[in-house]
Amino acid sequence: MQEAWLQLQCPACSVAWEEQVSDLPAPETQFACDDCGAERSLSEFMRTTRDLEVLQEFTDS
Repeated sequence: MQEAWLQLQCPACSVAWEEQVSDLPAPETQFACDDCGAERSLSEFMRTTRDLEVLQEFTDS
């Protein structure tokens, strides 16, 4: 199985990073930025719509 990486960006401080999709919780789960501590649903940290779609595909299976 191929690994999928998602691009995340904090909506509060704009710090960007990548995470493996298998290491992330469901999109509606509360998530915190390691840099500034801002907490929002994980879906708000997805940098692109496609990143959110991939996350949803993995968590729906």
